[in-house]
Amino acid sequence: MTGRLQRIPRGPRSALGSALCAAATCASLFALTGLIVRGGWLVATWLIVLVVAAVVIGVRAVTRSWWAPTLAGTIVAVGIVLVRYGAPPGRLQVLPDGDSLDRTLSTAREGVAVINASLVPMVGVRPTELLVVVGAVAVFLLSDLVAIGLGAPALSGLAFAGLWAPAIILGFPASGWSIAWTSLFYLLLLALSAAPPSAHSDRGRRAGVAVLCSVGLIVATLVAGPAVAAFPGWATMRMPSFGTGPVGPMSFSDDLDLRESLGTRSGQVVLRYSVTPVEAEPDADPTPSPSASSDTTVSAGEVGPLRAFTMTAFDGAEWDRTDSFELTTWDPATLLSSDPEIRGTAPDPERGTLANVQVEVANMRERRLPVSTFPRTVDVSGGWEYDVARDEIVGRRGTFDGMTYAMQVEIPSLTKEDLADAEVGDPDDDGASLEVPQTSRSQDVAALASEITADATTPYEQAMALQTFFRATTNFTYDTRVAPSRSDDAVWDFLQSTRGYCVQFATSMVIMARTLDIPARVAVGFLPGESDRNGSFVVSGQRTHAWPELYFEGYGWVRFEPTPAVQTSAPPRWADPFTGVSAPDSQPDEIVPLPAASSSSSTAPGGQSSSTGTQDEDQAWLPVAITVAIVLVVASLALALVRRRSLLRADLTPERAWLRARRRLGARGVTWTDADSPRTVVVSVHEQLRQAAGAPLTGTSAEALESLARTVERERYAPVQPDVDPAVLAGWVDDIMSGVETLLSDRSRRGAVPSAPRDET
Repeated sequence: MTGRLQRIPRGPRSALGSALCAAATCASLFALTGLIVRGGWLVATWLIVLVVAAVVIGVRAVTRSWWAPTLAGTIVAVGIVLVRYGAPPGRLQVLPDGDSLDRTLSTAREGVAVINASLVPMVGVRPTELLVVVGAVAVFLLSDLVAIGLGAPALSGLAFAGLWAPAIILGFPASGWSIAWTSLFYLLLLALSAAPPSAHSDRGRRAGVAVLCSVGLIVATLVAGPAVAAFPGWATMRMPSFGTGPVGPMSFSDDLDLRESLGTRSGQVVLRYSVTPVEAEPDADPTPSPSASSDTTVSAGEVGPLRAFTMTAFDGAEWDRTDSFELTTWDPATLLSSDPEIRGTAPDPERGTLANVQVEVANMRERRLPVSTFPRTVDVSGGWEYDVARDEIVGRRGTFDGMTYAMQVEIPSLTKEDLADAEVGDPDDDGASLEVPQTSRSQDVAALASEITADATTPYEQAMALQTFFRATTNFTYDTRVAPSRSDDAVWDFLQSTRGYCVQFATSMVIMARTLDIPARVAVGFLPGESDRNGSFVVSGQRTHAWPELYFEGYGWVRFEPTPAVQTSAPPRWADPFTGVSAPDSQPDEIVPLPAASSSSSTAPGGQSSSTGTQDEDQAWLPVAITVAIVLVVASLALALVRRRSLLRADLTPERAWLRARRRLGARGVTWTDADSPRTVVVSVHEQLRQAAGAPLTGTSAEALESLARTVERERYAPVQPDVDPAVLAGWVDDIMSGVETLLSDRSRRGAVPSAPRDET
């Protein structure tokens, strides 16, 4: 290129130049396929780049300004990004609103967190897709401005190199074909600028030579490259390395902000561990303890989640963690526990099942050691100390890749019968676990907690009523995208939006429990790992989780699970309302043990979840299409019609069928509360009908009610969701209502029959 700018003339050649910039940008995106698994993010980015390129080409066709096309493309790109990534959770939006920018920036922050906590190649989820889209659009606009607007096409190659920089720096380059296509479009852009706008007799020849030379150079590189690389001398040379392994070791956040979205969490491995039962002593009494398990194996589910730390201080919007002050050493042969009566004693098989747990740390950097929530011994090397008040292991430097430690866990035989009459205890924390933040909505939160637990007579029943309220998918929807704050009370915002992830569920139950004078705190750690082929359990960032713990006299801190079952599987046995309950047809699905290997992904602070990533990745392009095509009215009418028909049959789920039955029964005077479980609802419906109509449901109607209740139970608590035909669900609802209508109609007719006339003779 000469010192003078070779500006491409306007007209078809200008449009072709912008198209080549867009094509080179799309080809450069293949450089990221070594870092991000190919998926919807690639197609989404291509579409947005092509739409912006079309706008730039159109504006340039009607103006001679060098900057106006770039400005128009930027405005359109910002609008598309705000509509696609700044839409409110669970609602279509065709135009940006006042909160779209905040939601988009929140998603971008999630993307940065996901990248920092991911193993290469990472899953292309919505937050990272946003960052890629913004980067690709910026590369296109910059390259188009330089090559077409300013007339310096050679310098546009620096913009395309921007998409290659991350892969080169991290040492994960893409295939040769990706750079070949990028080079082809870049060289064609140079050839286009070299072709003279005049001298028509010679223009075709010169343009043809430029194109042929460009193609020949690419082909020569692809053919000669492997041969040159195979030459023996190259094997002894070492090229500079800028990183060849995982990036961003995972660590927990010291504060959990309820106003921030979680996003999709990392699939990188953070822990590996094995669980084996403790063999009985040869001279021990061969008679097993009634509290000890008779199983010969112990699973990760029985050991339970591995807790890293807990939090008690909440200001209404976020949790705050202060440094530990009371740290001490401990005897590796004695138990560490929040229960002072057990702490410092040796593991005792009379109190429960003993299991040895061997843990190896992988890609995690954390100053708090993940340990079982149950009493356990801990044998770990290095500068680790014990926080007695919080029951945590705190280190000076933290964990590192390859670090190992061992635990012997005493798994108690705790049941719901043990907790049924338990009183609340004093955790000796100066009332910190009872503090409720004073906000403009704190009284409303307390009133709702009282309403939910109105029928509960003990602290345990109150806790179970709260857990049932939150786990009902008719009340709440699991969603990692959090709407902007509407008040100074994040718990109230969650209760109103009914959408959130584990931090929202855990925090809301903790604060509500505190309003009922039950000490409560939030714990953060990992759900049980997934079993591998070698019999060990693997914990990834997808298993990070937050849950509430309530304090009971004589039992210490007890875990509950308000987050829906689709994300967490079944709650612990003492918090499972269906453990030990026999269904009329003796279906074993009522009792759902926590499996060692679960395909569902959970949520957690600072981490990610691939199951919820599916929900994020499936975001429809309908809002963007409606905005561009301006067909909002037609699309809304069609959507309303389709939604109405789908709700009638095709889209009917067990929870929706349950809600439909509840509304129709309520219109006939048969009601129940959100705190009632499906099983208690069955009994309540029969009793209300017996009082109103003189007889309970029988026959097909009674069977339909019991079948629907069992299906809803499995949807809420089973790790594998039930697969029931929507037509069957609709039939159950119709059968229930048919039986109710028959009973009430018969009672009305009996009441309307006139009495026989008296015989006057």
